[in-house]
Amino acid sequence: MTNSVQRSRAHWCFALASLLFSVLPPLQGQSLVEDLRRGFANPPDTAKPMVRWWWFGIAAEKPEMLRELQQMKADGFGGAELAFEYPQVVDDPAKGLINRPFLSAAMLDDVTYAQSEGRKLGLRIDVTLGSGWPYGGPATSLAQAAGRLRCLEIAIPPDATRLPAFQLEEGESVISISLVSGEPKHWDAATAQLLALNPTRGIAPSKTSRTALIFIAGHTRQRVKRAAVGAEGWVLDPFSREAVATHLKSVGEPLLSAFGTTPPYAIFSDSLEAYGADWTPELPDQFHKRRGYDLLPHLPELVSGGTPAAEKVRHDWGKTLTELVDENYLSQINAWAIGHHTKFRSQTYGEPAVSLSSQRLVALPEGEGPQWRAFSTLRWASSANHLFGNNVTSAETFTWLHSPVFRATPLDMKAEVDLHFLIGVNQIICHGWPYSPPEAGEPGWSLYAAAVFNDHNPWHPVMPDVARYMQRVSYLLRQGEPATQIALLLPTDDAWASFSPGHVTVTGEMARLISPALMSSILSAGYNVDFIDADAIDRLGIPSPVLVIPPTERIPVAALRKIQHYVSAGGRVISVGRAPSLDGEGQADAEVTSLSRQLFELSKSTFVPDESTLGAALHKAAIPDLQLTSDKDEIGFVRRKLSNADIYFVVNTSNHPTTAHATFSTTYKFGEQWDAGTGAAVPGRILSIDTPIEFAPYGSAVFVFSDTPPSAPLQQRPMKQVADLNADWNVIFPTLHKSVNEQSLTDWLADPSTKFYSGVAVYQRDFLLKSLPSGVTFLEIEGGRSVTAPVTAPSGPGMRAWYEPPVREAAIVFINGHRAGFLWHPPYRIAVGPYLRPGENHIEVRVYNTAINGWAAMPPHDYKPLIAKYGDRFQMQDLDKVQPVSSGLLGNIRLIAEESH
Repeated sequence: MTNSVQRSRAHWCFALASLLFSVLPPLQGQSLVEDLRRGFANPPDTAKPMVRWWWFGIAAEKPEMLRELQQMKADGFGGAELAFEYPQVVDDPAKGLINRPFLSAAMLDDVTYAQSEGRKLGLRIDVTLGSGWPYGGPATSLAQAAGRLRCLEIAIPPDATRLPAFQLEEGESVISISLVSGEPKHWDAATAQLLALNPTRGIAPSKTSRTALIFIAGHTRQRVKRAAVGAEGWVLDPFSREAVATHLKSVGEPLLSAFGTTPPYAIFSDSLEAYGADWTPELPDQFHKRRGYDLLPHLPELVSGGTPAAEKVRHDWGKTLTELVDENYLSQINAWAIGHHTKFRSQTYGEPAVSLSSQRLVALPEGEGPQWRAFSTLRWASSANHLFGNNVTSAETFTWLHSPVFRATPLDMKAEVDLHFLIGVNQIICHGWPYSPPEAGEPGWSLYAAAVFNDHNPWHPVMPDVARYMQRVSYLLRQGEPATQIALLLPTDDAWASFSPGHVTVTGEMARLISPALMSSILSAGYNVDFIDADAIDRLGIPSPVLVIPPTERIPVAALRKIQHYVSAGGRVISVGRAPSLDGEGQADAEVTSLSRQLFELSKSTFVPDESTLGAALHKAAIPDLQLTSDKDEIGFVRRKLSNADIYFVVNTSNHPTTAHATFSTTYKFGEQWDAGTGAAVPGRILSIDTPIEFAPYGSAVFVFSDTPPSAPLQQRPMKQVADLNADWNVIFPTLHKSVNEQSLTDWLADPSTKFYSGVAVYQRDFLLKSLPSGVTFLEIEGGRSVTAPVTAPSGPGMRAWYEPPVREAAIVFINGHRAGFLWHPPYRIAVGPYLRPGENHIEVRVYNTAINGWAAMPPHDYKPLIAKYGDRFQMQDLDKVQPVSSGLLGNIRLIAEESH
């Protein structure tokens, strides 16, 4: 990003990937590159990040709505997704805090106002088609609520001739009864006898112990999470067309009516998270229709597992569930969205049992989670978008960033957002922006577990620069097409065969089937990777030059045929650990055996025993996109291919500076490095192979290769110090009415009067320049240090930057009254030459910390009245970590300039 372009003069090189290539006519090619350059300098508004705008209660007032929308616009955000969440306060009419019930006339009037004012400001407005998550609420009856298969095991004495009585919960029904040999929890499914459902019918006595298995169509009884007032209720059955239709009518129609003739850009389905949903009343009939046999006699095998027969039933059950959610949830909502002139944006992963190819059924698949070197639902979404022709991949970004709330910094944001970019994201949706009325005071309302990006953050004044960075990279990563060399097959049929009652998630199984070691071996070898599944192969073929098959047992015959055709046409296949030997249903099909032998035994593909040798096999199959001689596990990249250029976005994901020798696989003659922080394109010299590229901690850079000659080559020149600015600072804390003179820079924690201060401190001093430097001049603040992540650090969804910077946490620099730039990520260096003058100069550095220092001084919030009124709908996270943190300017400050020749 960065000022690192001007700062470190990083070098790069390229290597020819092929002797055969074509180029556009010079004038046309040059024109396209210039268009790209102009777009990079001033990217379109459509590439701006968005925010999830949480409305709590719903207690929102129009004047504050308008103010917050205007602030979003000023901060560089391109839109907001309306999200309706749990209440923060009990009603207090004296303060104007009234929780308007969800979908009430007053609440819908607020939606009408907010979307109308947002559009006037040029903001994109999306809306969550419900409150909290998943879909459901008061209109969802228990009969249409998420279902589950429950197995009641009852011991039957040897001499018993009747089943003992048992009780059902409300809304439950018996679907099947089987009698098996053995004790409860220790019975043999192979001995199962299907009994009539008539409970009065007798059973024959036996000399051995038996167990009655009562299979019950029950409900998960999951309630909508984080529901607003009036939105409480059951989570709907995602496999039921009628349940989804009820939600669309009772919730979707009123919400969309609030938009009038200007529908939202998109309706949103947040995390599915229908935990344990594995049954629906129509499942037995649908199973028989689709799989060709009766499911009920096989329920003992489905529950017990552990045998090939059980795995087949589980596979067929899982596949049927996937088809039902595809048809009745995804397809139905997408069609409804089209009919209402909007788009369906969906986080299509988790529970229920959606597949990678399920995402073809929605307009805007979305991901979440920055797991770059492991299986992630973010790469799951970006891969589907690449496969099915969607150029934009959005991501719920910064969920759980540096918990607790108010602790996250701009550097934390950069560390995470760059991982999202590496995984294929090019539309950032920040999680999030809490609506917070003036009556809430400081630091204001927040979601229970999320970063806060509204103007209650003291470091908020640098948000426009942070947003501009995200906008530029998002724009750039929408140009051309993804140049992904590796397709990684997801063994969906193996995932279905691994399902069990209460656990029916393809993505959950992929976290086991696709190991972090496998992902790392591909990325460290110099390639990018997209996921693909058998259904996509059957529909589309394989778009990448190399297909990697992880340890896989089952694969549909149709997909195997397509793979054979792919190999015959020149595609390369590498199988890791175990080649598939069964068809999708788990049968040793003769055609599968023959095709598998041709592919994996007769040298038509490559077999490697494990991930440790995969990198070498990949290098034999295809030239790496970006080959590094060091830091292969820490430097990541994403490549986009244009008709006349190659774009590389390269990131140091580590918390320490790094230098690596790099070889770019491009056929173009000239290269430039572009700075996503400033929008500047810096011409570079064409260098030899094994030339170093340099990065600051969490640094990033853009490299563009084309046949357009750079405007002028750069020569690296040494830097020299022009002025030492470490001492004699006057520091003003405006809201404290406090001013101190610091001969040496001091942490705000050292002074009891500023230890719990959250806000801005203004650092000022004068300095003398006898003459202006002839070279480019920078203000530099040195002194950051890497921090070792604790061994016990959680491996959950959240992350942070493990780096203690010399600027805590962000700053804006003014030279002689002119704003020179922002400081919020390493290296803390900005160009200031144009603002300097011979003689006396004045510098002002406005330093902003986090809100957590001020929050730490406050007494714990009493949620008892809220819980008494509305129930315990949320739990604030990591409150034990609410303590003041270092703040202020803490590094070595100096002016440096390039030496003249």
